Amino acid sequence: MNHNLQEHLPECEAHEEHAELIEKGRAHLPELTELYDLSDFFKVFGDSTRLGILFAIDGTPMCVCDIAQTLGMTKSAVSHQLKVLRQNRLVKYSKVGKNVFYELSDDHVRDIIEKALEHIEEN
Repeated sequence: MNHNLQEHLPECEAHEEHAELIEKGRAHLPELTELYDLSDFFKVFGDSTRLGILFAIDGTPMCVCDIAQTLGMTKSAVSHQLKVLRQNRLVKYSKVGKNVFYELSDDHVRDIIEKALEHIEEN
């Protein structure tokens, strides 16, 4: 995103409202409570550590120790972020003996992170 303060976005030169376009735009808007929930949901993706965890376990279930080693972090830091991801239903876990393996909760999470990466790599 260009943050140059000198550059302005183009604006209409005439103040004219287009009722059909306004109605189409409103038809696509979720309810206000859903917008708040979506905003909170995307805030979870606003942390590079959590994103790193999601990419690390994409297709490869891992335990906290393996995730920590992969990301060069402490187990405590990873556990804290996994709690946030789990609370937001972005990861799930399964126990295998004494080990707990984390993985993406579903294909929607995979789609979100992969599409986001694809979008930023376009430039």
